[in-house]
Amino acid sequence: MTTWDSLYARRASRMRASEIRELLKLLDQPDVISFAGGIPDSSLFPSQAFKNAYADILGGPEAGKALQYGVSEGSLRLRRWIAAHMRDLGIDCGPENILVTSGSQQGLDYIGKLFLSAEDTALVQSPTYLGALQAFNAYEPRFERLDPGANRPAADYAARAHEAGGRVKFAYLSPDFANPTGLTLDLEERRKVLSLADDLNCAIVEDAPYQCLRYQGDAVRPLLALDCEASGGIDHTRTLYCGSFSKSLSPGLRLGWICAASEVISRLVLIKQASDLNTPVLNQEAMARVAEEHFDTHVAKTRAVYKSRRDAMLAALEKHMPEGVRWTKPEGGMFIWMDLPDGMDAAELLKASVETARVAFVPGRAFHPDGSGANTLRLSFSNADVAKIEAGIARLGNVTGKAIPSAL
Repeated sequence: MTTWDSLYARRASRMRASEIRELLKLLDQPDVISFAGGIPDSSLFPSQAFKNAYADILGGPEAGKALQYGVSEGSLRLRRWIAAHMRDLGIDCGPENILVTSGSQQGLDYIGKLFLSAEDTALVQSPTYLGALQAFNAYEPRFERLDPGANRPAADYAARAHEAGGRVKFAYLSPDFANPTGLTLDLEERRKVLSLADDLNCAIVEDAPYQCLRYQGDAVRPLLALDCEASGGIDHTRTLYCGSFSKSLSPGLRLGWICAASEVISRLVLIKQASDLNTPVLNQEAMARVAEEHFDTHVAKTRAVYKSRRDAMLAALEKHMPEGVRWTKPEGGMFIWMDLPDGMDAAELLKASVETARVAFVPGRAFHPDGSGANTLRLSFSNADVAKIEAGIARLGNVTGKAIPSAL
């Protein structure tokens, strides 16, 4: 009998199941109100636009091309649209600065593969996106906490990385409406991150899947835009921008992109060639058509719906949560982050909440690289209507109120 554990690579021991993906199974239980999955509302997808796009492609002269292998960089039509979109964000780039990926998650995996050797250091916020930790973890780095608002010297980061046997390779962060906190970095914090990366001579990974979902306040320029301005053009920058269509048009088509210096893109293309050759051409061509015709109007419609749900959840939290519970007030995105009183365990609260109140959320420990944050949790408001938000938060507030005395 084969002893499989003895054959696995060392990195396999660092792989963990996603608590979020497991919790998505609760969505199949109709009586559970789920604030767990950070997923778009499928009723908002531009289904007819995609139906028309696929019919147009498959019924026309381009059908054979769309069903064929494609270039690893991605469809030129789609890359041109993405480059124009990036220019709207203040990033002067061309198709040569774009790699189309099978979702931004694949992009994070490629970035980890390109930059991280065992014992190298990745700077991440705490809490941070669980999917990024999973993507990077396979390449055996150590994680060091990044606090964009602090004044920790670069020499301290560098010394600790050297002691561990590697060096700081990149700083990873989601500056707009971050998953899981919903928080946004201001302009000064973004400039501090750029300065720190300059001092460390490391890359910056700007994960921006929620950038278009702003509900209030003024937009803050992307890190890559600031980097382009300071460095004299995108081919002199150290920032890799990871974008996605998953939160704007459709997650099911699995389409994202990396925008970066052409030298970095050329290296990532080699990884793509060795991984899956190319992202499906048919999906890329359909997305290009839908984005060209519907992106702005569809995103505006989506923002209006999600804003009403964010407002409803914030109002319900104010109304129903017991004293001692704190939460963020995001300007956009899909998430609200909650801090329970010290001594409480959100995983235990989840058990009680699902069993007695039929309400689900994500415990916060998984978002902390060091395993801390037991008393934190993430709520998503994107996939529940206003009535469910009010009912679910009322039930969750009742369960939380009952749990607080026993935890203190």
